[in-house]
Amino acid sequence: MPQNLTLDDFYALFRESERLIRQSLEESRQEFDRRMLESKAEFDRSKAESQAEFDRSKAEFDRRIAKSERIAAQANEAVNNLSSRWGRFVENLVAPAALRLFQERGILVERTCQRMKAPRGQQNLEIDIFAVNHDVAVVIEVKSRLTQDHVRKFLNTLEIFKSVFTEYSYHQLYGAMAAIEIDGEVDKYAENQGLFIIQQSGDSVCISTDRAFVPRTW
Repeated sequence: MPQNLTLDDFYALFRESERLIRQSLEESRQEFDRRMLESKAEFDRSKAESQAEFDRSKAEFDRRIAKSERIAAQANEAVNNLSSRWGRFVENLVAPAALRLFQERGILVERTCQRMKAPRGQQNLEIDIFAVNHDVAVVIEVKSRLTQDHVRKFLNTLEIFKSVFTEYSYHQLYGAMAAIEIDGEVDKYAENQGLFIIQQSGDSVCISTDRAFVPRTW
């Protein structure tokens, strides 16, 4: 015959069930905490590895950028030095021939000067070669390679020349551009603007502009 359960038996069962539930909850909480700690440790480790990889990549990127900048600076310096030396070579070829070239064209200049700079306080203007006599002058711009942009800038120089070099205000002023290489039809463009063109001819230079050409005066 089954044993009758008393009220104390019910209380005992309830307390045991409550104990088991709390024990299960505590074990679950501890397991959860353990897993969270493991996950955090894994996350921290992964984060540290990612940061380390990022730092390595950034350092390599910075190194390559620095190297590229050094190479670009060296190349730019080399180009500038070459351009400067080439420009001076052309000037030294053109300057000795300038008087003869323009005298043959009826422009009776008597002396030349190179690297003529604007007076102090005036615009930052430098003339490569200047051929002059008492009433006529020729401003000569020298380029290793002549482009249309060079022509436009030189025309601006001629426009302001007399306001900068006021001692030549009453001179009849001509413009000429000398170059070893000329882009496309730039020589024709320059001639249409009234400029003489000087080019290399053997070991010397010549005015390549046709003798029928009528130069512009400023």
